[in-house]
Amino acid sequence: MPTSSDPTVTTAAADVVLPAHLHARPAGHLAQAAARFLSSVTLRHQDRTVDAAGILALLGLGATAGSTVTLQAEGPDAETAVRALAEILATAE
Repeated sequence: MPTSSDPTVTTAAADVVLPAHLHARPAGHLAQAAARFLSSVTLRHQDRTVDAAGILALLGLGATAGSTVTLQAEGPDAETAVRALAEILATAE
């Protein structure tokens, strides 16, 4: 995974195929989890990118079951954040 020029800041990304629509419950879990990390985390669906810590922004993406979304994080715990959040998305109901 690419690393920025600052050795304490890393960048990580992962694609996840959603098993269910990104509705209120999984969006809430994702936003709460994203807010716990020091890294800045975004979620991309089609041509839109939003802050993963914002539940309304996540709901506004309109990501449906079977859609592929991309998580991207930048910061000191980026890799951990992407792994944890990808797991939340991959197991959404």
